[in-house]
Amino acid sequence: MKDLTKGNITKLILMFSLPLLLGNVFQLFYNLADTRIVGQTLGKNAIAALGATSSVNTVIIGFLNGLTNGFALVTARFFGAKEFDRLKKSVAHALTLGIATAIALTALSLAFIDPLLKALNTPDNIFKQAKTYIVIILAGMIISMFYNICAGILRAVGDTVSPLIFLIISTIANIGLDLLFILGFKMGVEGAAYATLIAQGISVVLCIIYIIKKHKFLIPSKSDFRFNFKLAGDMYATGVSMGLMISLVGIGTVIMQGAINIFGTDIIVAHTTARKISEIYMLPISVFGAASATFSSQNYGAGRIDRVKEGVKKATLITWGWSVIVIAATWLFTPFFAHLITGISDPEIVGTVEKYMKINTAFYFILGIVIVFRNALQGVGDKITPIASSIIELLGKFAVAMILAPRMGYFGIMISEPLVWAGMAVMLGIGFAANKTFRKENIPNTAEQM
Repeated sequence: MKDLTKGNITKLILMFSLPLLLGNVFQLFYNLADTRIVGQTLGKNAIAALGATSSVNTVIIGFLNGLTNGFALVTARFFGAKEFDRLKKSVAHALTLGIATAIALTALSLAFIDPLLKALNTPDNIFKQAKTYIVIILAGMIISMFYNICAGILRAVGDTVSPLIFLIISTIANIGLDLLFILGFKMGVEGAAYATLIAQGISVVLCIIYIIKKHKFLIPSKSDFRFNFKLAGDMYATGVSMGLMISLVGIGTVIMQGAINIFGTDIIVAHTTARKISEIYMLPISVFGAASATFSSQNYGAGRIDRVKEGVKKATLITWGWSVIVIAATWLFTPFFAHLITGISDPEIVGTVEKYMKINTAFYFILGIVIVFRNALQGVGDKITPIASSIIELLGKFAVAMILAPRMGYFGIMISEPLVWAGMAVMLGIGFAANKTFRKENIPNTAEQM
């Protein structure tokens, strides 16, 4: 448990971020191991099948994850304000709202999965594998929801170490189950999906046991589940704002995926590989953004707007330092990473990956501004500006898919994100300057205003 309303801001952000970063590195390590196992044993069609469904996964699972992260921001505000009765009520409402939403999303997504995959121009030779994988993942959505709520609650009170430990255990289990199901039981992509769900279930059980034993102040009583429409409205508005922010990004990616799928299996493999490398490089930036959200939320709850503003500056500078490292790594090691991730050495595929990465990473300085500003605004309760920036991203990707890709080929896809990031940075900068909260040094306890 860590109080982010006191102490050195840079140190707090870095110390809060480190366990988050390590946890995400382990998650990425699993994803890379999964891709390697699938690629080496099932071939490039299986990799393409998983890649073709990644955007669907981002939209649906991403919305649920964003929703639960939004719930956790409200919990963080109550923790910053030391309103522990309201904190427990927020936990109870997060569970109620999360379960209801997960059930509804599961039913809707499974009902429309066939037309969605067809709309994405998923090639016939990978359609069956793609559908098999994504149906299993979506059917287990409620498991992901429970883990994200539990981990989000712990992060809201400044505990990022415990979720890291649970994630490490889950990742090791996931890799072991992958090997068992894919290599041992010959279950194909179906085995990869089941391994993911079982490993997530393990992390949920561990997280719940830990909260019961070590953080009893987080456990809601029966009366805390009595529905409070004002609290539920605030939590759902914050959660939906974050969920839509992720989903709009994902919808844009879905549109882009449809444009990419037209270019054939080799481009799908190259793009999937490039995105895997990008996930590694973007990870610290995303983590510093997540830290900014919790830091801003706790300090907003405590009325420390001066610390919120300083936190935004420090986090942005940290992302710029990371961007310098990423650009150097891109020029030196991209072919090596491309082969390491997929086991593929095709010079045309590797060359496409290298070109994509060099263009993309040159604009990470702008991406850092986008991520930090967007998360900080979410942390202080701005539900509109982050969504507006995501709408810009969605429209930008739609324009790329409809205009640039048909005329410029895959190069149009390569330059799309840098162009979109620039537009988003302008939008978020305006929103930040216009936000009344940041015109003040300190404000009264914000939890009392909810």
